[in-house]
Amino acid sequence: MLSFTSADYSAILLSLKVAVTATLLSLPFGFAAAYLMTYRKFRGRFLLDVFVNLPLTLPPVVVGYLLLLLLGRNGWISRLALQPLGIHLLFTWKAAVIATAVVGFPLMVRSMRTGMETIDERLVQASRTLGAGLFNSIFTVVLPLSMRGIIAGAVLMFARGLGEFGATIIVAGNIPGVTRTIPLAIYEYVSSPKGDVMALALCLVSVAISIVVLLFHEWLSARVVRTD
Repeated sequence: MLSFTSADYSAILLSLKVAVTATLLSLPFGFAAAYLMTYRKFRGRFLLDVFVNLPLTLPPVVVGYLLLLLLGRNGWISRLALQPLGIHLLFTWKAAVIATAVVGFPLMVRSMRTGMETIDERLVQASRTLGAGLFNSIFTVVLPLSMRGIIAGAVLMFARGLGEFGATIIVAGNIPGVTRTIPLAIYEYVSSPKGDVMALALCLVSVAISIVVLLFHEWLSARVVRTD
């Protein structure tokens, strides 16, 4: 009878933990980036667009290596912000969160932009004319009306996080019980003799989680439509 080991359960729980954390941490930044790219015209907007979407075109291994250079002992982010505070990120589950967030961020922003672009700009202008401030206009008009795009972006990032491999293995490694997620566990089983059955079992777990997430997305989107 097929049975998962404690390392397998740890990989499943860690995958969920990393994907959820990366999604929640990215939501405010994704919304801000989508808002700037949709409603604001400024110099450097094209560069912001390129910077946000760059991880979408780069191989994940390249993204992971660049993060390794930035967060490593000699990286400028590590020297300026992490080392003075005694923070160590590489080869921890937090590094996997960062890798997942960076790789999935463009998908989140694109979905949010799609939702914002469907909003009639006259509604935003009307709120400002009636005396609403910038943040009041955002939270009372833009945020509610773009909720379907926000939900879609969050689901896309979560799904991308469950399947993240290339960037994660570079910055977090493949440490059982510490940084090994479902994709890394599958890779480990496929690379070992007679590991095909367990690899297939973890693939089925990934499929089951993905189906649940998609069903939740459809249910939540339907509720948003009804409240509109």
